[in-house]
Amino acid sequence: MTNNKLIRPAYLKAGDTVAIVAPSGILKNREREINQADSLLKSWDLNVIVGKHVFSKADHFAGTDEERCQDMQNVMDNPKVSAIWCARGGYGTVRILDKLDYTKFRENPKWVIGYSDITALHNQLHNQGFESLHALMCVSLTKDISEVQESVDTFKAALFGNPTSYVLEGSKYNKEGETSGQLVGGNLTMLHTMLGSDTSLDTKGKILFIEEIGEYKYHIDRMLQSMKRAGYFDNLNGLVVGDMSKLRKNTTLWGASIEQLILDALEDYNFPIAFKMPAGHEDDNRALVLGREVELKVGKEKSSLQFK
Repeated sequence: MTNNKLIRPAYLKAGDTVAIVAPSGILKNREREINQADSLLKSWDLNVIVGKHVFSKADHFAGTDEERCQDMQNVMDNPKVSAIWCARGGYGTVRILDKLDYTKFRENPKWVIGYSDITALHNQLHNQGFESLHALMCVSLTKDISEVQESVDTFKAALFGNPTSYVLEGSKYNKEGETSGQLVGGNLTMLHTMLGSDTSLDTKGKILFIEEIGEYKYHIDRMLQSMKRAGYFDNLNGLVVGDMSKLRKNTTLWGASIEQLILDALEDYNFPIAFKMPAGHEDDNRALVLGREVELKVGKEKSSLQFK
């Protein structure tokens, strides 16, 4: 799917219901965060239901593949649910993707919210023709919510119909230019993992957002080179780079900065590249509406990402 207009789920209003589910990693000793998420949503006059298997345990995962899929399918099919908030990422969403049925979801589209491993779902939703929300998850909530206030505020704004446009800090690494297109993407590892499957994104005419955590620089270069060889960037309109968090140091140092690594890997392309998007695995994780048309203006002093 190229730049066809996507289906936008209805924005939330007081009295709507949000479902909390865990399609990925185990939620060990995370009751506080789920309770806090419940309280936050109720403070916005929303109703909350929690998936039956959110606190289930199956080795690495929040329940077996069947249990996690069942929770996800139940809320996808439930016409009373307006949004699905993923409790956490980790790893595991890709294991249930091919089991999900979108028949009833199409009749009652709803916002699916999350980041990191949830990128797999965002890709699938995009290819099924729906907008979705790259934003904080339940486990992102700190005891003192003011520590993540920007994340929470932009999350609420997007859910209730007023997604925030952003002015980004400048960077000497920015590749200047102006462009527009649908915003797609998420976690780099997950985007790379989707290559060759029907969940991989067609990036033609689009603006790609990427973020990453806990990787070696050479791993990031390897993923970019692999995606490049697969034609992933050939018809891209622009790139927005979020947080590259907790990068690991190899015994053989890479040498260049992560920004220079990205520029070098993509030097054959002419699209604008903006660094410094506060989104990813940091406390300041601003909400992004994936599948929405955006205007991207990139300069050395500042950049802007404007939702249409």
